[in-house]
Amino acid sequence: MDRKALRSALRGRRRALSEFQQKQAAVGVLKQLKQLPEFSRSQKLAVYLANDGEISPECIVRHAWNEGKSCYLPVLDNHDKTKMHFQRYTSETVLLPNRFNIPEPILDLSLCIPATELDLVLMPLTAFDVSGGRLGMGGGFYDRAFSFVKTATKPVLMGLAHECQKIESVPMADWDVLISGVVTEDKAYKALKQLPK
Repeated sequence: MDRKALRSALRGRRRALSEFQQKQAAVGVLKQLKQLPEFSRSQKLAVYLANDGEISPECIVRHAWNEGKSCYLPVLDNHDKTKMHFQRYTSETVLLPNRFNIPEPILDLSLCIPATELDLVLMPLTAFDVSGGRLGMGGGFYDRAFSFVKTATKPVLMGLAHECQKIESVPMADWDVLISGVVTEDKAYKALKQLPK
């Protein structure tokens, strides 16, 4: 199955989940994530706002705030349509729909930090495998933003997903960035890629 067909099939799988299943999955993901040292030692983490049946990190964000961690949301650049910034996200942040109809903060570069300063990046995905393969929505925003991770140990890139999004092998392109693991409602998968000590 090619990437486009795979993406469509897996998006359908996560969209088929009921509201109750989605809420239960989000709670399960938080439970799994809290057990990971990569989460407990992170102070600056990138999150996202769920869309199209993605696992919602809303309870993770609330927990992170309570722990004194700083959260950052991806915000699309107003001029460079391929670029993404990471802007501080608080309970006071005003959100507006972007060009993909996904809520995001109004871009304020004074509230953004370089991707290299993030400790942990929680990423949405459509499919994953246990070797660090991730299939996104096809825009390549995360792959471009974190291309430097191929030669760096920070930030740690982790996907959040429903267990039903796991497949045997994600067809990878040259530009795809491997992730260090995926957290689902059932378990945390550490990829073969070496996590930083």
